Amino acid sequence: MTAAVKMESCLLVDVPMLEKVEVEHICDFSIDFDPVQTFLTSRAFRQNYIIKSGQVRGPRLRGEFLPGGGDWLTVDQDGVAGLDVRATIRTDDGELIYVTNAGRGHMSAEARARLEAGALLKWNEVFARSSPLFETGAANYRWLNRVVTIAINEFSRNHVNYRIYSVK
Repeated sequence: MTAAVKMESCLLVDVPMLEKVEVEHICDFSIDFDPVQTFLTSRAFRQNYIIKSGQVRGPRLRGEFLPGGGDWLTVDQDGVAGLDVRATIRTDDGELIYVTNAGRGHMSAEARARLEAGALLKWNEVFARSSPLFETGAANYRWLNRVVTIAINEFSRNHVNYRIYSVK
C-alpha cells in the first residue's frame, strides 16, 4: 500500500465540505477587572486579569459573574496572546455555571499603543477569538454542557466584552 493510499483512507471522503457554519447567539459577557498584574516569566509575558464584576445578557442565558475568576493571559515571543479563563456565573434564577475559555489574539503595534492608552479595542480592530465552554448540574441549563461555542472578543486594559454563539 502506498503512502497516498494510506493518507486517503484517513480522509472523510463521504462528508461534504462545509462552506458555512450555522451559529445561534447565546449571550454577551461584559466583564470588569481589577488592575491587571503584569510580569515576565521564563516562558512568556503574563497578564493576570481578576474579575471584579460582570454581566451575562442574552436570549438564552442571563446572570452575573462572581468576583475572583479571571483570565490568565500569556503573550509569547511572536506577540500571540493565549487566553486561559476560568470563572463562575450566577444566573438570574440563582444557578451556578462554571465557564472556561481558551482562545488566541494578536494585534498591530498601533492597536497595542491604543490599548496602553486606555482604548477599548473593537472586535474588528484586533484578532481576538475564543471558545467558552460551560459546565453545570442545574437542570434548566444542562443544555450548556453539550454546546461548543465561538466568541468574538473586544477589550481594554480593565474590561472585556464577548459575543458568544453556539455552533449548530
